[in-house]
Amino acid sequence: MCEGGPVNQDWEDRVTAAWAAFDDYPEDAAADFRAVIDALAAELPEGSPLGPFERACAWDSTGHSDRAVTLYREALARGLDEASRYKGRRTRIQLASSLRNTGRADQGAELLIPELDAPSDELDDAVRACLALCLSSLGRDREALSLALGALAPHLPRYQRSMAAYARALTEPEG
Repeated sequence: MCEGGPVNQDWEDRVTAAWAAFDDYPEDAAADFRAVIDALAAELPEGSPLGPFERACAWDSTGHSDRAVTLYREALARGLDEASRYKGRRTRIQLASSLRNTGRADQGAELLIPELDAPSDELDDAVRACLALCLSSLGRDREALSLALGALAPHLPRYQRSMAAYARALTEPEG
């Protein structure tokens, strides 16, 4: 729950509907979409971490990673993990991507490395994919490829064991 009380299901449903309609907005109507999200965020109790989270997502999804960074950080600082561990993890993934997009891949990698040891969920592969991009931006391509192959291996119809081994071998010291 967020500070000031729980968010009700009607609000969550309206946010979900707004995002479901995102692709229906023409590219030149990005501000219109952000206005819909801003209006929903304005309904939240003061201090809610969900407002800056949704607003950050809207800025990020409309091509403004630079504007999203501050809002993602604000959402985390307001306790987004306590409101929703899942949205907190999404925020770290998206913030890391935005940091990479704005030339701060090192900060993005620092943010995601602890997520490798976080409780497993459906976002595990997204963590690895985004971290791989950050590492590649930092010139650490072998580590990036290792992460990407390691994330891909369990999804292959065959060769899971060998691909996982190849992924590990990319970062193990040669002996």
